Amino acid sequence: MTTEDEALDWVIRLRDPGFEDWEAFGAWMAGDPARAEAYHALAIAEEDLGEMLPAETAPVVVPSIADAARLRHGRRTTRRLWLGGALAASVAALVGSNMLDHRGGDISVATAPGERRSVALADGSRMILNGNTVVRLDSADPRMATLDRGEVLFEIRHDEKNPFRVSVGGDQLLDVGTAFNVVHEHGVTAVQVSEGAVMYNPDSDAVRLDAGKSLRVAGDQAVVGSVVPGDVAAWRDGRLISDGQTMAEVAAHLSRYTGERVSATAEVANRPFRGVLSLGTREDIAALGPILGVAVHRTPKGWELAAR
Repeated sequence: MTTEDEALDWVIRLRDPGFEDWEAFGAWMAGDPARAEAYHALAIAEEDLGEMLPAETAPVVVPSIADAARLRHGRRTTRRLWLGGALAASVAALVGSNMLDHRGGDISVATAPGERRSVALADGSRMILNGNTVVRLDSADPRMATLDRGEVLFEIRHDEKNPFRVSVGGDQLLDVGTAFNVVHEHGVTAVQVSEGAVMYNPDSDAVRLDAGKSLRVAGDQAVVGSVVPGDVAAWRDGRLISDGQTMAEVAAHLSRYTGERVSATAEVANRPFRGVLSLGTREDIAALGPILGVAVHRTPKGWELAAR
């Protein structure tokens, strides 16, 4: 069976509201980057899926496939992931809190672009994964997680004698009774704390981040800033809040959340953006151009943010 065949099989299986085999799906996604690419391509190819998937199949879990199902039956809609109901669909895509244990080997938890997933850990903690994210849980240490890529909100049950640790980009985060959001992509790590505190590299830098504090690590530079606690992980509510993130980072956020491929050209990639993008009210990614101050083009590879 080819990678594309396997991806299509997962697309169909995930359309079943009773699907529960998330560990197997996560392991399959994490096993080869080409699998995520194949799955993503099928999930957003609405017209193609209309020809490939049976008409009588149940409504889909991933919003873009839901649109494909409507197209399949001739009920074309002008809205895709930006429709007013996208937020509700995204919440529905947060898979129920499947309890994970650590017996039988390490566990990889993965989401495809445009998917979100909530995972309850055995100790009472919880992880909420944004799209295109891979987290590894240590079978030998249930209070340890590694973020390989993407974005996760950690809601940790504090245990002073056995603190929860997150490894990300070669750095360590230690919880101090905490809810915190972590992004790691393209060599940049960003941390925002909404409750309690996090210790960054406790054995070396020992930087304490209390609620309302943020940290951005890029190369050898680590910059501490501030954030409104209520704005941490605003992506759960369909908002992307940027306080000086580069256009390349904004593009990555859009890709994670929507499942669309979004990139920034070299001319604008390092341009900072400050503002709020409300994903539940946009008809089209192209409509974000005036807000971002860039031109937005549709290319064969996806959306491109470019200079005007």
